[in-house]
Amino acid sequence: MFIESIELSDYRNYSHLHIDFHKGTNVLYGDNAQGKTNILEAVYVCSTTKSHRGSKDKEMIRFGADESHIKMMVRRDGIPYRIDMHLKKNKAKGVALNGVPIKKASELFGIVNVIFFSPEDLNIKNGPAERRRFVDLELCQLNRLYVYNLAQYNKTVIQRNKLLKDIDYNTSLKETLPMWNEQLLKYGTELIIMRSEFIKELNPLIAEIHAGLSGGKETLSIAYEPNVSPENFREQLAKNQFQEIRQRQTLTGPHRDDLNFIVNGTDIRRFGSQGQQRTAALSLKLAEIELVKKIVKDYPVLLLDDVLSELDSKRQEHLLSEITHIQTLITCTGLDEFVNSKFRMDKIFKIVEGTVESED
Repeated sequence: MFIESIELSDYRNYSHLHIDFHKGTNVLYGDNAQGKTNILEAVYVCSTTKSHRGSKDKEMIRFGADESHIKMMVRRDGIPYRIDMHLKKNKAKGVALNGVPIKKASELFGIVNVIFFSPEDLNIKNGPAERRRFVDLELCQLNRLYVYNLAQYNKTVIQRNKLLKDIDYNTSLKETLPMWNEQLLKYGTELIIMRSEFIKELNPLIAEIHAGLSGGKETLSIAYEPNVSPENFREQLAKNQFQEIRQRQTLTGPHRDDLNFIVNGTDIRRFGSQGQQRTAALSLKLAEIELVKKIVKDYPVLLLDDVLSELDSKRQEHLLSEITHIQTLITCTGLDEFVNSKFRMDKIFKIVEGTVESED
């Protein structure tokens, strides 16, 4: 799979932009705050319907405009696809595939798989919410059922939290809590099972990649730490009910899960050096690529947002050597890293204040 082109209208700092990509390596360079990341974000939004930054639709619309339009041309297995996305300030986004509107975001998944890698991903010490988000973003691209269960679970948590607050003012509402408990159990149990299976599939891949990166000196594994197991979910809900009513929030379920990164038996979230964290993060992203290839039988598109400047020369070389066969969109402030490593750049774009100049 690869992205042929993207066209933006009133998106972030772009009034209008059209870029034709190469199926190999595309380098977008320029000073900071010129709009490089915005292009990668637009690709991610058009592929997944969500911003990797967690931005709301209205935040991505160019200042002074009422809506934004993204058009992306994709080719997969020789078949062309056109994805159109309209972002609106006060309405749900509109999405069309080959000119036909779609009602559910899950209908878009499977057309193109993308993996985003930014400097923020290099910090394994980010909180549990960020580690859960990594799992959710990847699983949502690989499993439509996961998308549905996650959406239903999140809605249930919101409604249940509202109920827990309202019980303070009307204790009779407590009688409706079992109904929401059943919804929480139904969708939450599915998330726990799917997350567990995902980590099981990822672990052999990340272990092999990390061993190569560390010269065989380190062994890396990811431990899934569910807040509750499917077997005792119901029991824990009942046990925590008094405390949940008192704190007025749902304390039990996969929205409180976490991941542990273990190098040679040590939890590097707490005790790892910066170098260990960055090597683990790099291993994780490379393992994601291999897992997508294993599941969908094709390589994903890789989006690298100013990551090379955060890696030392050894990690830079390893990353660049592993992505020569993948369509990659790379942002950076200069081209020195590529020139020094003699890395092939198939297409180069210079970004200056919302304008793009092709240098090929």
